[in-house]
Amino acid sequence: MRFGSIILFVALCSFTAYYIYEPIPEEIEERWKLMLTNSFFRSLSNLADLSELLGLKDYMGVMYFITLAEKVVPVSDEHVKVTEEKFDGVEVVLYQPKQRGGETELRRAVIYLHGGGWCLGSSRMSPYDLLARTIVTKLGAVVLSVEYRLAPAHHFPVPYEDVYHVVKHFLQKGVLAQYSVDPGRIAVSGDSAGGNLAAAVSQQLQREPGQQVQLKAQALIYPVLQALDLNTPSYQQNQDMPILPRTLMVRFWSEYFTSDKALFRAMMANTHNNPESSRLLKFVNWSAFLPETYHRKYNYSAPAVVQGVGGEAVGMDVPSRAFADPRASPLLVPDSALRSLPKAYVLT
Repeated sequence: MRFGSIILFVALCSFTAYYIYEPIPEEIEERWKLMLTNSFFRSLSNLADLSELLGLKDYMGVMYFITLAEKVVPVSDEHVKVTEEKFDGVEVVLYQPKQRGGETELRRAVIYLHGGGWCLGSSRMSPYDLLARTIVTKLGAVVLSVEYRLAPAHHFPVPYEDVYHVVKHFLQKGVLAQYSVDPGRIAVSGDSAGGNLAAAVSQQLQREPGQQVQLKAQALIYPVLQALDLNTPSYQQNQDMPILPRTLMVRFWSEYFTSDKALFRAMMANTHNNPESSRLLKFVNWSAFLPETYHRKYNYSAPAVVQGVGGEAVGMDVPSRAFADPRASPLLVPDSALRSLPKAYVLT
Protein backbone atom coordinates (compact mmCIF):
# COMPACT_ATOMS: atom_id res chain seq x y z
CA MET A 1 0.00 0.00 0.00
CA ARG A 2 2.79 2.38 0.94
CA PHE A 3 4.72 1.52 -2.25
CA GLY A 4 1.60 2.25 -4.31
CA SER A 5 1.21 5.63 -2.61
CA ILE A 6 4.82 6.49 -3.42
CA ILE A 7 4.30 5.56 -7.07
CA LEU A 8 1.12 7.64 -7.18
CA PHE A 9 2.91 10.60 -5.58
CA VAL A 10 5.86 10.39 -7.99
CA ALA A 11 3.49 10.07 -10.95
CA LEU A 12 1.50 13.11 -9.77
CA CYS A 13 4.67 15.17 -9.32
CA SER A 14 5.94 14.10 -12.75
CA PHE A 15 2.66 15.04 -14.42
CA THR A 16 2.58 18.41 -12.63
CA ALA A 17 6.17 19.18 -13.68
CA TYR A 18 5.40 18.10 -17.25
CA TYR A 19 2.29 20.31 -17.36
CA ILE A 20 3.97 23.38 -15.87
CA TYR A 21 7.39 23.22 -17.54
CA GLU A 22 7.88 25.22 -20.73
CA PRO A 23 11.14 25.53 -22.73
CA ILE A 24 11.53 29.26 -22.11
CA PRO A 25 14.73 31.05 -23.26
CA GLU A 26 17.34 31.51 -20.52
CA GLU A 27 17.43 35.30 -20.89
CA ILE A 28 13.81 35.61 -19.74
CA GLU A 29 13.64 36.75 -16.13
CA GLU A 30 11.55 34.89 -13.54
CA ARG A 31 11.07 31.92 -15.85
CA TRP A 32 9.25 29.79 -13.26
CA LYS A 33 6.83 32.60 -12.52
CA LEU A 34 6.05 32.78 -16.23
CA MET A 35 5.62 28.98 -16.39
CA LEU A 36 3.20 28.95 -13.46
CA THR A 37 1.21 31.85 -14.89
CA ASN A 38 1.06 30.18 -18.27
CA SER A 39 -0.13 26.87 -16.78
CA PHE A 40 -3.03 28.78 -15.20
CA PHE A 41 -3.87 30.41 -18.54
CA ARG A 42 -3.75 27.05 -20.35
CA SER A 43 -5.94 25.42 -17.71
CA LEU A 44 -8.50 28.21 -17.98
CA SER A 45 -8.37 28.02 -21.78
CA ASN A 46 -8.98 24.26 -21.69
CA LEU A 47 -11.89 24.79 -19.30
CA ALA A 48 -13.27 27.47 -21.64
CA ASP A 49 -13.06 25.08 -24.59
CA LEU A 50 -14.89 22.38 -22.62
CA SER A 51 -17.55 24.82 -21.43
CA GLU A 52 -18.20 25.98 -24.98
CA LEU A 53 -18.26 22.40 -26.29
CA LEU A 54 -20.89 21.46 -23.68
CA GLY A 55 -22.92 24.59 -24.41
CA LEU A 56 -22.53 25.93 -20.87
CA LYS A 57 -20.77 29.24 -21.59
CA ASP A 58 -18.90 30.66 -24.56
CA TYR A 59 -15.09 30.60 -24.61
CA MET A 60 -14.53 34.30 -23.93
CA GLY A 61 -17.16 34.27 -21.20
CA VAL A 62 -15.01 31.80 -19.24
CA MET A 63 -11.74 33.58 -20.07
CA TYR A 64 -13.26 36.80 -18.71
CA PHE A 65 -12.54 35.36 -15.26
CA ILE A 66 -9.03 36.80 -15.71
CA THR A 67 -10.53 40.28 -15.87
CA LEU A 68 -12.82 39.74 -12.90
CA ALA A 69 -10.00 38.32 -10.75
CA GLU A 70 -7.90 41.47 -11.26
CA LYS A 71 -10.67 44.06 -10.91
CA VAL A 72 -10.34 46.77 -8.30
CA VAL A 73 -12.33 49.84 -7.31
CA PRO A 74 -10.24 52.85 -8.38
CA VAL A 75 -10.03 55.26 -5.43
CA SER A 76 -8.13 58.45 -4.76
CA ASP A 77 -4.94 58.44 -2.68
CA GLU A 78 -2.65 61.12 -1.28
CA HIS A 79 -1.11 61.87 -4.70
CA VAL A 80 -3.83 61.00 -7.22
CA LYS A 81 -7.43 62.11 -7.55
CA VAL A 82 -9.54 59.39 -9.20
CA THR A 83 -13.02 59.88 -10.63
CA GLU A 84 -15.27 57.60 -12.69
CA GLU A 85 -17.21 59.50 -15.33
CA LYS A 86 -18.94 59.14 -18.68
CA PHE A 87 -17.64 60.87 -21.80
CA ASP A 88 -20.21 60.88 -24.61
CA GLY A 89 -21.94 57.91 -23.00
CA VAL A 90 -18.78 55.80 -22.54
CA GLU A 91 -17.39 54.97 -19.10
CA VAL A 92 -13.94 56.35 -18.28
CA VAL A 93 -11.67 56.44 -15.25
CA LEU A 94 -9.89 59.76 -14.84
CA TYR A 95 -6.65 60.04 -12.86
CA GLN A 96 -5.41 63.54 -11.97
CA PRO A 97 -2.47 64.81 -9.91
CA LYS A 98 -3.69 66.39 -6.71
CA GLN A 99 -3.07 70.09 -7.14
CA ARG A 100 -1.04 71.99 -4.63
CA GLY A 101 -2.21 75.42 -3.51
CA GLY A 102 -1.76 78.15 -6.12
CA GLU A 103 -0.76 75.72 -8.89
CA THR A 104 -2.08 76.94 -12.25
CA GLU A 105 0.24 75.33 -14.81
CA LEU A 106 -1.42 73.28 -17.53
CA ARG A 107 -0.62 69.57 -17.49
CA ARG A 108 0.07 67.02 -20.17
CA ALA A 109 -2.39 64.15 -20.65
CA VAL A 110 -2.27 60.50 -21.68
CA ILE A 111 -5.32 58.72 -23.10
CA TYR A 112 -4.75 55.05 -22.23
CA LEU A 113 -6.48 52.08 -23.86
CA HIS A 114 -6.17 48.70 -22.14
CA GLY A 115 -5.32 45.45 -23.92
CA GLY A 116 -7.06 42.10 -23.84
CA GLY A 117 -7.74 41.18 -27.46
CA TRP A 118 -10.85 43.41 -27.62
CA CYS A 119 -12.59 40.66 -25.58
CA LEU A 120 -10.96 40.81 -22.15
CA GLY A 121 -9.48 43.48 -19.90
CA SER A 122 -10.72 46.58 -18.15
CA SER A 123 -9.44 50.00 -17.14
CA ARG A 124 -10.41 48.93 -13.62
CA MET A 125 -7.98 45.99 -13.51
CA SER A 126 -5.22 46.24 -10.92
CA PRO A 127 -2.28 46.41 -13.41
CA TYR A 128 -3.92 49.23 -15.41
CA ASP A 129 -4.90 51.09 -12.25
CA LEU A 130 -1.28 50.87 -11.07
CA LEU A 131 0.05 51.96 -14.47
CA ALA A 132 -2.24 54.99 -14.55
CA ARG A 133 -1.15 56.06 -11.06
CA THR A 134 2.50 55.65 -12.02
CA ILE A 135 2.06 57.86 -15.10
CA VAL A 136 0.33 60.50 -12.98
CA THR A 137 3.04 60.58 -10.30
CA LYS A 138 6.04 60.27 -12.64
CA LEU A 139 4.86 62.71 -15.31
CA GLY A 140 2.42 64.93 -13.45
CA ALA A 141 -0.02 64.02 -16.21
CA VAL A 142 -3.77 63.54 -16.37
CA VAL A 143 -4.56 59.96 -17.41
CA LEU A 144 -7.83 59.12 -19.13
CA SER A 145 -8.43 55.35 -19.06
CA VAL A 146 -11.25 54.20 -21.35
CA GLU A 147 -13.71 51.43 -20.43
CA TYR A 148 -14.71 50.61 -24.01
CA ARG A 149 -17.26 47.85 -24.63
CA LEU A 150 -15.89 44.41 -25.43
CA ALA A 151 -16.47 41.66 -27.98
CA PRO A 152 -18.06 39.20 -28.43
CA ALA A 153 -21.04 41.04 -26.97
CA HIS A 154 -20.01 44.08 -29.03
CA HIS A 155 -18.22 43.25 -32.26
CA PHE A 156 -16.14 45.61 -34.41
CA PRO A 157 -16.49 48.54 -34.82
CA VAL A 158 -18.16 49.11 -31.41
CA PRO A 159 -14.95 49.04 -29.27
CA TYR A 160 -13.25 51.39 -31.73
CA GLU A 161 -16.26 53.72 -31.85
CA ASP A 162 -16.37 53.92 -28.04
CA VAL A 163 -12.72 54.99 -28.01
CA TYR A 164 -13.26 57.46 -30.84
CA HIS A 165 -16.21 59.12 -29.07
CA VAL A 166 -14.22 59.45 -25.82
CA VAL A 167 -11.19 60.95 -27.56
CA LYS A 168 -13.30 63.41 -29.57
CA HIS A 169 -15.10 64.49 -26.38
CA PHE A 170 -11.88 64.88 -24.39
CA LEU A 171 -10.14 66.93 -27.10
CA GLN A 172 -12.72 69.71 -26.92
CA LYS A 173 -11.04 72.86 -25.64
CA GLY A 174 -13.66 73.39 -22.96
CA VAL A 175 -13.21 69.87 -21.59
CA LEU A 176 -9.41 70.17 -21.61
CA ALA A 177 -9.67 73.46 -19.71
CA GLN A 178 -11.90 71.77 -17.13
CA TYR A 179 -9.07 69.34 -16.31
CA SER A 180 -6.22 71.86 -16.75
CA VAL A 181 -4.78 69.99 -19.73
CA ASP A 182 -2.40 71.59 -22.23
CA PRO A 183 -3.99 71.11 -25.73
CA GLY A 184 -0.51 70.79 -27.24
CA ARG A 185 0.67 67.95 -24.96
CA ILE A 186 -1.77 65.07 -25.31
CA ALA A 187 -0.67 61.52 -26.16
CA VAL A 188 -2.59 58.33 -26.83
CA SER A 189 -1.25 54.98 -25.70
CA GLY A 190 -2.32 51.37 -25.37
CA ASP A 191 -1.02 47.83 -25.15
CA SER A 192 -1.83 44.98 -27.56
CA ALA A 193 -5.44 45.50 -28.70
CA GLY A 194 -5.28 48.88 -26.95
CA GLY A 195 -2.30 49.76 -29.16
CA ASN A 196 -4.43 48.82 -32.16
CA LEU A 197 -7.20 51.17 -31.02
CA ALA A 198 -4.72 53.95 -30.26
CA ALA A 199 -3.18 53.75 -33.75
CA ALA A 200 -6.60 53.59 -35.40
CA VAL A 201 -8.03 56.60 -33.58
CA SER A 202 -4.88 58.62 -34.30
CA GLN A 203 -5.41 58.05 -38.02
CA GLN A 204 -9.07 58.96 -37.87
CA LEU A 205 -8.40 62.26 -36.11
CA GLN A 206 -5.71 63.14 -38.65
CA ARG A 207 -8.20 62.60 -41.49
CA GLU A 208 -10.71 65.09 -40.05
CA PRO A 209 -10.01 68.61 -41.34
CA GLY A 210 -12.16 70.27 -38.67
CA GLN A 211 -10.31 68.70 -35.74
CA GLN A 212 -8.74 71.65 -33.89
CA VAL A 213 -6.85 69.82 -31.14
CA GLN A 214 -4.58 67.04 -32.42
CA LEU A 215 -2.64 64.38 -30.57
CA LYS A 216 1.04 65.04 -29.93
CA ALA A 217 2.32 61.46 -29.77
CA GLN A 218 1.42 57.78 -29.90
CA ALA A 219 2.93 55.17 -27.56
CA LEU A 220 2.02 51.77 -28.95
CA ILE A 221 2.96 48.84 -26.72
CA TYR A 222 3.24 45.60 -28.74
CA PRO A 223 0.29 46.73 -30.87
CA VAL A 224 -1.60 44.34 -33.17
CA LEU A 225 -1.95 46.20 -36.44
CA GLN A 226 -3.26 44.02 -39.27
CA ALA A 227 -5.68 41.14 -39.79
CA LEU A 228 -4.83 40.09 -43.35
CA ASP A 229 -1.80 37.84 -42.83
CA LEU A 230 -1.86 35.77 -39.65
CA ASN A 231 1.16 33.69 -40.56
CA THR A 232 3.93 36.29 -40.54
CA PRO A 233 7.29 35.33 -38.98
CA SER A 234 6.16 36.75 -35.63
CA TYR A 235 3.03 34.56 -35.65
CA GLN A 236 5.24 31.58 -36.50
CA GLN A 237 7.89 32.40 -33.88
CA ASN A 238 5.27 32.83 -31.16
CA GLN A 239 3.00 29.96 -32.19
CA ASP A 240 3.43 28.22 -28.83
CA MET A 241 4.47 31.24 -26.78
CA PRO A 242 3.34 31.31 -23.12
CA ILE A 243 0.26 33.42 -22.29
CA LEU A 244 -0.52 34.37 -25.90
CA PRO A 245 -0.03 31.50 -28.38
CA ARG A 246 -1.05 32.00 -32.01
CA THR A 247 -4.33 30.09 -31.44
CA LEU A 248 -5.50 32.59 -28.83
CA MET A 249 -4.37 35.64 -30.84
CA VAL A 250 -6.26 34.38 -33.88
CA ARG A 251 -9.27 33.70 -31.68
CA PHE A 252 -9.19 37.29 -30.41
CA TRP A 253 -9.16 38.53 -34.01
CA SER A 254 -12.07 36.32 -35.07
CA GLU A 255 -14.18 37.16 -32.00
CA TYR A 256 -13.55 40.86 -32.62
CA PHE A 257 -15.35 40.51 -35.96
CA THR A 258 -17.93 37.77 -35.36
CA SER A 259 -18.93 34.82 -33.18
CA ASP A 260 -19.15 32.65 -36.31
CA LYS A 261 -16.59 29.89 -35.75
CA ALA A 262 -16.11 29.57 -39.52
CA LEU A 263 -14.02 32.74 -39.41
CA PHE A 264 -11.83 31.34 -36.62
CA ARG A 265 -11.15 28.22 -38.70
CA ALA A 266 -10.40 30.28 -41.80
CA MET A 267 -8.08 32.63 -39.90
CA MET A 268 -6.23 29.68 -38.36
CA ALA A 269 -5.62 28.40 -41.90
CA ASN A 270 -4.87 31.97 -43.10
CA THR A 271 -7.53 31.59 -45.80
CA HIS A 272 -9.90 34.39 -44.75
CA ASN A 273 -8.99 36.93 -47.44
CA ASN A 274 -11.11 37.61 -50.51
CA PRO A 275 -10.22 39.56 -53.70
CA GLU A 276 -11.22 42.85 -52.05
CA SER A 277 -8.93 42.52 -49.03
CA SER A 278 -6.16 40.82 -51.03
CA ARG A 279 -5.43 44.09 -52.82
CA LEU A 280 -3.94 45.36 -49.57
CA LEU A 281 -1.65 42.40 -48.93
CA LYS A 282 1.22 44.47 -50.35
CA PHE A 283 1.18 46.44 -47.09
CA VAL A 284 2.00 43.33 -45.05
CA ASN A 285 4.45 41.64 -47.41
CA TRP A 286 7.33 41.74 -44.93
CA SER A 287 9.80 40.25 -47.43
CA ALA A 288 9.48 43.40 -49.57
CA PHE A 289 10.39 45.65 -46.64
CA LEU A 290 13.12 43.71 -44.84
CA PRO A 291 16.62 43.29 -46.29
CA GLU A 292 17.52 39.70 -47.20
CA THR A 293 19.82 39.32 -44.18
CA TYR A 294 16.83 39.70 -41.84
CA HIS A 295 14.72 36.99 -43.48
CA ARG A 296 16.48 34.18 -41.60
CA LYS A 297 14.72 30.86 -42.22
CA TYR A 298 11.40 32.44 -43.22
CA ASN A 299 10.07 32.63 -46.76
CA TYR A 300 7.13 34.84 -47.63
CA SER A 301 4.02 33.02 -48.77
CA ALA A 302 1.03 35.16 -49.72
CA PRO A 303 -2.19 34.20 -47.90
CA ALA A 304 -4.72 32.27 -49.95
CA VAL A 305 -7.58 34.25 -51.46
CA VAL A 306 -11.13 32.85 -51.49
CA GLN A 307 -14.10 34.05 -53.48
CA GLY A 308 -16.79 35.88 -51.52
CA VAL A 309 -20.46 36.35 -52.29
CA GLY A 310 -22.20 39.69 -51.81
CA GLY A 311 -19.35 41.19 -49.81
CA GLU A 312 -19.36 38.30 -47.33
CA ALA A 313 -16.43 35.97 -46.84
CA VAL A 314 -17.39 32.42 -47.80
CA GLY A 315 -19.10 30.64 -44.89
CA MET A 316 -18.53 33.57 -42.54
CA ASP A 317 -21.01 35.98 -41.04
CA VAL A 318 -18.76 39.03 -41.40
CA PRO A 319 -18.18 41.52 -44.25
CA SER A 320 -14.78 40.70 -45.74
CA ARG A 321 -14.02 44.41 -46.10
CA ALA A 322 -13.84 44.59 -42.30
CA PHE A 323 -10.40 42.89 -42.35
CA ALA A 324 -9.11 45.70 -44.56
CA ASP A 325 -10.81 48.53 -42.66
CA PRO A 326 -8.04 50.79 -41.26
CA ARG A 327 -10.07 51.15 -38.08
CA ALA A 328 -9.40 47.44 -37.51
CA SER A 329 -6.05 47.16 -39.33
CA PRO A 330 -4.37 50.57 -39.05
CA LEU A 331 -1.23 49.32 -40.83
CA LEU A 332 -3.13 48.99 -44.10
CA VAL A 333 -2.79 52.58 -45.29
CA PRO A 334 -0.32 54.21 -47.70
CA ASP A 335 2.93 55.64 -46.34
CA SER A 336 1.64 59.12 -47.12
CA ALA A 337 -1.12 58.61 -44.54
CA LEU A 338 1.38 57.46 -41.91
CA ARG A 339 3.83 60.34 -42.41
CA SER A 340 1.33 62.94 -41.25
CA LEU A 341 0.54 61.13 -37.99
CA PRO A 342 1.80 62.13 -34.54
CA LYS A 343 5.24 60.76 -33.70
CA ALA A 344 5.00 57.14 -32.59
CA TYR A 345 6.96 55.08 -30.08
CA VAL A 346 6.42 51.38 -30.83
CA LEU A 347 7.51 48.74 -28.33
CA THR A 348 7.73 45.10 -29.47
